[in-house]
Amino acid sequence: MDQQAHPTKTTLPGIGTRYDLITEGGKHVSVVVHNDGRRFLGFHDPEDDDSCRDTVPLDPAEAAALAQLLIPAPIDPVRGEIEIDLVTEHIPVTARSPYSGRTLGDTQARSRTGASIVAVLRRTGATPSPAPDFRFATGDTLVVVGTREGVDAVYDLIAGG
Repeated sequence: MDQQAHPTKTTLPGIGTRYDLITEGGKHVSVVVHNDGRRFLGFHDPEDDDSCRDTVPLDPAEAAALAQLLIPAPIDPVRGEIEIDLVTEHIPVTARSPYSGRTLGDTQARSRTGASIVAVLRRTGATPSPAPDFRFATGDTLVVVGTREGVDAVYDLIAGG
C-alpha cells in the first residue's frame, strides 16, 4: 500500500472545483467545492464515471469533521484510553537546600516521591538524565517530571520542607 493517491482537479466554471479520486479498489469518489464554500461528496457509477450515483452535502463543520476522521494519525500509546496527568516543573537548588553539594542518589527522589529528576540546568549547561552520582550545586535548577503530588514532594524534599 505504498502507492500514493493522485486526485485530479477540474474547474467547474460558475460552480467551483471538482476533485476526483479513483481508489485502489477502482471506486470513483469526488468532492465538489462550490464557490460559496458548500461541499458535496459524490459517489460515481463504476460503469460510467460521469454518472453520479449519490451525493452527500456537507456544511463546513461537517466537512472539517470528516477530514479529521480521514487523516491517518499515529497511534499514541501513552494517551490511548488511559489518561495520565504528568507535569513538569523547574525546582531551584538554593543555599538552604539540604541537598546542595550532595548527589542525586542521596535524595532517593524517585523512590520517595515517584517523580523523576530528568535534567539539571546549570549556568554552564544542561545535564540530561543525570546519574545517581551527579552532585547538585547551589543555583542548579532541577527539571522534574511526575504527577502533581510527586513533583510537589520533590520540591519539598529539595527545599528541605
